[in-house]
Amino acid sequence: MAKVTLNDKEFRLYISYEKIQNAIDRMASEINRDLSDERPLFLCVLNGAFMFAGDLFKRIQIEGAEISFVKMASYHGVHSSGTIKQLIGLNEAIEGRTVVVLEDIVDSGSTIEEVMAQLSILKPRTVKIATLLFKPEAMIKKVPVHYVGIEIPNDFIVGYGLDYDGLGRNLTDIYTIVQ
Repeated sequence: MAKVTLNDKEFRLYISYEKIQNAIDRMASEINRDLSDERPLFLCVLNGAFMFAGDLFKRIQIEGAEISFVKMASYHGVHSSGTIKQLIGLNEAIEGRTVVVLEDIVDSGSTIEEVMAQLSILKPRTVKIATLLFKPEAMIKKVPVHYVGIEIPNDFIVGYGLDYDGLGRNLTDIYTIVQ
């Protein structure tokens, strides 16, 4: 589809499924090469990264690799920001292990910074970040991103797991908003 409408917004095709899969092939090759002597735990950050994580993990050829799923949940608290982000769903022991965090998109870096801070308390050997999409123009935090599928400008996008008001996650391509 060249265009889709979700609620009140129109989106045009931006990144094809084929280009997404090519980027994931490349990322998987890099990870397989870099972590071949490890027993990595891949952590998919839900909800947006579920399609990316599934497609990437199918290509991982590292013996002993595992995958699990976590979510950053917002809780209303007493801080001035009004919300506290907490990593939920991590049931695996990660002390001494290599952890690869799988994200759909890294823009400001705030979520990844918080994920890394909460994981570091559990004493992993190392934490690597793999993201399908990276918006370098939007980056505010100084967080390392080790594996990048596709760099994109700071535009609003939807599809392949990313949503607009809960819609569009099921689209196989990625779309950008029509201004």
